[in-house]
Amino acid sequence: MVDTEPPPRLEGKYAAIVICWFLGIGGLFAWNSMLTIVDYYIYLFPKYHPSRVLTIVYQPFAFGTIAILAYNEAKINTRMRNLFGYTVYFFGILALLILDLATSGKGGIGTFIGICIVSGVFGIADAHVQGGMVGDLSYMLPEFIQSFLAGSAASGAITSVLRLITKAVFENSPNGLRKGAILFFALSSFFELLCVVLYASVFPKLAIVKYYRSKTASEGSKTVSADLAAAGIQTSPGEAKEDSKQHERKGIKQLFVENIDYALDLFLIYVLTLSIFPGFLSEDTGSHSLGTWYALVLIAMFNICDLIGRYIPLVKILNLESRKLITIAVISRFLLIPAFYFTAKYGTQGWMILLTSFLGLTNGYLTICVFTSAPKGYKGPEQNALGNMLVLCLLGGLFAGVTLDWLWLIGKGW
Repeated sequence: MVDTEPPPRLEGKYAAIVICWFLGIGGLFAWNSMLTIVDYYIYLFPKYHPSRVLTIVYQPFAFGTIAILAYNEAKINTRMRNLFGYTVYFFGILALLILDLATSGKGGIGTFIGICIVSGVFGIADAHVQGGMVGDLSYMLPEFIQSFLAGSAASGAITSVLRLITKAVFENSPNGLRKGAILFFALSSFFELLCVVLYASVFPKLAIVKYYRSKTASEGSKTVSADLAAAGIQTSPGEAKEDSKQHERKGIKQLFVENIDYALDLFLIYVLTLSIFPGFLSEDTGSHSLGTWYALVLIAMFNICDLIGRYIPLVKILNLESRKLITIAVISRFLLIPAFYFTAKYGTQGWMILLTSFLGLTNGYLTICVFTSAPKGYKGPEQNALGNMLVLCLLGGLFAGVTLDWLWLIGKGW
């Protein structure tokens, strides 16, 4: 086993955990804002199935980009990769805001195509940030990657709660949906700018972060040199050539074979989740007493329970580390498909809310169990590569899930 514990007096652990949480929020806040205001887009584009189209546009760009980045991860400057992703998110949100203001909140095929283009751009940004950050944090403390992934879930929970508040505040006012959407664009742009500043200027200078990056550089990693330089630490090119046998690392193919169960677990977790959320929950759950609030409540419950699930593994006795048990739990989740089908057809809204909460809880819990268990026992550069590979499998599952989500429309005019 490779020792991952830092020296006991190393400072910055809790500051790093907080920053990782904010970076996790920024990694998906823009995309979750777009998903959360889907009721606004459904109002503008009722014939275009925006909740499904936007996700299926987003995913191939995310998957294709992460496939290229994961294959070449050993040669990529992690600092530039992450900063590029957060910066693209920032300008993408500004583009949505400008598009809405320029068209005065009117629909039409041109506006919808513009929104779809931004959705694809968000997919490219997601691949840079998710793979880059998860790879970067995989060779540090497990608490860091847990905090980052919890932040990703928190972005969904925060946007959902804010959407419920803005809907309540603006419900009876003219252009209420549009005002809420504009508020989301403003908040998203703020978060992305905050992430650029935190990652560029604060995170690399923490003592514990410098320790782990120096450690992985000593093990042969070339991806951290720019981050170390930003922290005032210079790495000598000659050092990388010395002790070449010591710096030998497993390739991405070997890591995939050794961790194929973890890779398959992540793929299946997100195939199931995205085949139900958000498309099915937004359009196919019938009419209930909550009316237009119903889809928003379901999405909010999923996001909140997803966030809660990502903190459960912090309780050591509840952290699932057995590879076999994780796989059994992942496969068992597929029983939710018939459960959702029959509940949508025959059940009440209370049962649907309960099922949606369980979907979110298990999604978050199993995600953390896989990402914190898989990197154990590898060198820093291998952990970075493994983190990128696992994100590739996750995004592959997302892509497959949003594609399968269209099967719910069979027999409904499509």
